[in-house]
Amino acid sequence: MDVFDTIIIGAGSAGCVLAGQLSADKSRRILLLEAGGKDTSPWVHIPIGYGKTFFHPDLNWQYETEAEPALDGRKGYWPRGKVVGGSGAINAMIYARGLPHDFDDWQDAGAAGWNADTVTAAYDAMETHIAVDGTETSPETGSKSGSKSGSKTGMGSMTVQDVSDQTHPINRYFFDAAKELNYPSQNDYNQPPYEGAITYRINTRNGRRNASSRAFLKPALRRSNLTLRVNAQVDRIHFEENRAVAVSYIWRGKRHMVRAKTDIILSAGSIASPTILQRSGIGDGHLLNQHGITPLVDNPNVGAHMQDHLGINYYFKANQPTLNNVLHSWPGRIKLALQYALTRRGPMALSVNQCGGYFRSNPDMMRPDQQIYFNPVTYTTTPAGTRTIINTDPFPGFIIGFSPTRPTSRGQIQIADADPISKPRIMPNSLATNQDCQMVVDGAKLCRAFANTDSMKRLIDAPFYADVSQMSDDMMLDDFRKRSGTVFHPVGTCRMGANAKTAVVDHTMRVFGVDGLRVVDASVFPNITSANTNAPTMMLAWRVAQQMMENR
Repeated sequence: MDVFDTIIIGAGSAGCVLAGQLSADKSRRILLLEAGGKDTSPWVHIPIGYGKTFFHPDLNWQYETEAEPALDGRKGYWPRGKVVGGSGAINAMIYARGLPHDFDDWQDAGAAGWNADTVTAAYDAMETHIAVDGTETSPETGSKSGSKSGSKTGMGSMTVQDVSDQTHPINRYFFDAAKELNYPSQNDYNQPPYEGAITYRINTRNGRRNASSRAFLKPALRRSNLTLRVNAQVDRIHFEENRAVAVSYIWRGKRHMVRAKTDIILSAGSIASPTILQRSGIGDGHLLNQHGITPLVDNPNVGAHMQDHLGINYYFKANQPTLNNVLHSWPGRIKLALQYALTRRGPMALSVNQCGGYFRSNPDMMRPDQQIYFNPVTYTTTPAGTRTIINTDPFPGFIIGFSPTRPTSRGQIQIADADPISKPRIMPNSLATNQDCQMVVDGAKLCRAFANTDSMKRLIDAPFYADVSQMSDDMMLDDFRKRSGTVFHPVGTCRMGANAKTAVVDHTMRVFGVDGLRVVDASVFPNITSANTNAPTMMLAWRVAQQMMENR
């Protein structure tokens, strides 16, 4: 049996950071197990490739939820990364730290030491910021790299790029509309004052996606003490008494076992991490007994407390050219491909989400309650209003969309049986509270306000799919139930907290009730952050790795 000091399960956004940081200790022999394949597809690395990976069966687990009564009985499509880099290798790359109160709320929920000040320090140390002229700067020290080509001595591995000079010209209508509504415009929503209209920062470098697999793992794989094993489907974690000591997994058609001397870290994500715990005997005792699994730790919090952002788009035909005009035609696509090949710039180097920001739907609110998206593109969806096939429309168009920042509904993840190949039961329990329903109406009204500005009216030819300007409150909520979908940010299924009564792991990510086992990924979030969750997932892994190195 192979023996390693540390076994990391999952080479996603968190696992790649952990492997990269922990392997700097040459005395620590590390095995990184990944259920997906290598990140060799060009669509992973080209930013606009998001549209290709969205339904790619070799790169995407293509999960489906249980039917949701509150969403008109629909089943939701949940893409998750089936590749080294995880969902950070197939996402839309918006780099959102989250708002300060998000993390103060973590600490208040029992996650001692995880407050706004401590996570800001971790972000600052982890990042390098790239300005529009290519200059690279450390947010921690304010120092520059001294080279636009990227000499990164003393700077963070995760690059956060300002691409405002490359976005589509029609974005100016969004900023004009925000000004008309008395919302500010700002440069970076990861810095105070956080709120208002912005061009989204994305984690790219030299025109390529800089996922944690590229930023942290790729350089570390040159180290002899780090082994990456792909297409390795973990079955369960094994224990001697109450200590995690080994992992069994299926690789190359056979079952294998590997032993850990020091610790096992579960970083398989908000869907897979709780199911691996459940198959290993940690979870709701009733559920485990139902599937013939002997409970080791009866903790019903495993797989529970799941949160996610739900969103909806409002589609408009435009009276001016948008990205549709070039992306829909072969000559246009060839032109963009040549631009990208020669310069690593332009639409192919950008996220599909170009502008947006945090907004208060009511100025009297203490905090922003909505995240807005403005995209200079529309895509045909089948059936109408849902995502099944994505193609840009043959006419100019754009999108205004929103998602409430801090939903209060809680769902759960459960194994369907004891087979590691079986897909889990995903039960989001969307719109389970009156507060969430009200936030939906408030968000729809905010989008309507943007669409009704004189600035935006100068761009709009006509709405299609659904005209938010003609909806009552009840109609807005009904439309949301029929057309909304996940914004792909599930968290909380192995939440961090003070004790096993309310949580699965403590503030050091150690699993309650056993030794030698941690969970480090978005599943440990005590509360969902206010926007995209990839940045806080990497930050969390970076900070945990630093703590583990310091305390060894």
